[in-house]
Amino acid sequence: MRPTAVRLLTGTVLVVAAAGGAAAPTHGAGIGSGSLEVYPSTAVPGDQVSVNTAACGEAGSAAGDAGAVGAGRFTLAPSSHEDEAVGQFRVPPSAQPGTYEIVAHCAADGRKVTGDLEVTLSPAPQQVYPRGSVKTGVGGALGPDPVQTAAGVAALAVAAAGGTWLLHRRARGDGI
Repeated sequence: MRPTAVRLLTGTVLVVAAAGGAAAPTHGAGIGSGSLEVYPSTAVPGDQVSVNTAACGEAGSAAGDAGAVGAGRFTLAPSSHEDEAVGQFRVPPSAQPGTYEIVAHCAADGRKVTGDLEVTLSPAPQQVYPRGSVKTGVGGALGPDPVQTAAGVAALAVAAAGGTWLLHRRARGDGI
């Protein structure tokens, strides 16, 4: 590579790196910091739901509103977990299926953060593990009879020995 091309390529890399560095988020503005995390994101009427956000900053609190689902207002208090404000509410028994927006307003600057809660009428299905045997159709055609199994193994051994003997004769040039 020529020195001019190397300089051009290096300059391009530096410009791209500088542009990428300028667009990188600063501390406190990372992924998830501008949203309200709802856990579990799918709930049934009567479930307890937790919400948290890092958008309100260190030692920040917020006023939460789950009125869309009928749960009313709740408080998000500062926690020791990654400078997040955390709160809880219960999905009312009268909640109808659908997706609802849960809102929180930071106490310090009034910033609004939102998250979604999906309400269903039936709980999420539990993991079901298979039991019993699987009918694949492979093997067992003659059954578990030991006499038939021994006869099959003997037939395979005779065929293998015969094939080896024929290949050995052919390699020596004796013919068949």
